[in-house]
Amino acid sequence: MKTIYVFLTTGFEEVEALAIVDVLRRAKLNVKTVSVESSRQVVASHGVEVTADLLFGEADFSSAELLALPGGTVRLNEFGELKKLLLTFGRAGGKIGAICAAPMVLGGIGLLSGRKATCYPGFEKFLEGAILATDQPVVTDGNIITGKGPAFALDFALTLVAVVAGKARRDEVAAGLLC
Repeated sequence: MKTIYVFLTTGFEEVEALAIVDVLRRAKLNVKTVSVESSRQVVASHGVEVTADLLFGEADFSSAELLALPGGTVRLNEFGELKKLLLTFGRAGGKIGAICAAPMVLGGIGLLSGRKATCYPGFEKFLEGAILATDQPVVTDGNIITGKGPAFALDFALTLVAVVAGKARRDEVAAGLLC
């Protein structure tokens, strides 16, 4: 079974990360959280401690269907092994979702060049080569999905469901959430 990996680091945005995990699991998709820290326990931006399913070094990304990056911090941009994974995966056509500050990681490694993307206000300068679509809450361009910020976490997560499992599954989950 293919796996969706959601990456966590100190200071991640709770609403974004947990909405992604919750909505994708409601869609009956295989989701694993991955800490890029030295511990599975990761403290989010508002003090919520979350225990990740795996450490980065324990994950077998060969089964990856989608890689998802919540925002809230720029720390994901400091993790070189994650950036190598994203670059290889993205160039091979693998699906990648990034919301809030996280699209900066994709911009910095060239995955947004010539693509439409959105991000949290103030992070546009990090979306190197992107066609800015920051008036939109969620943008899909090929295999890359970007989201603007916490207020749009459910829309972003539902878009990930549509990209991975189709519009019918997305609509089913959305109905259950009263969206």
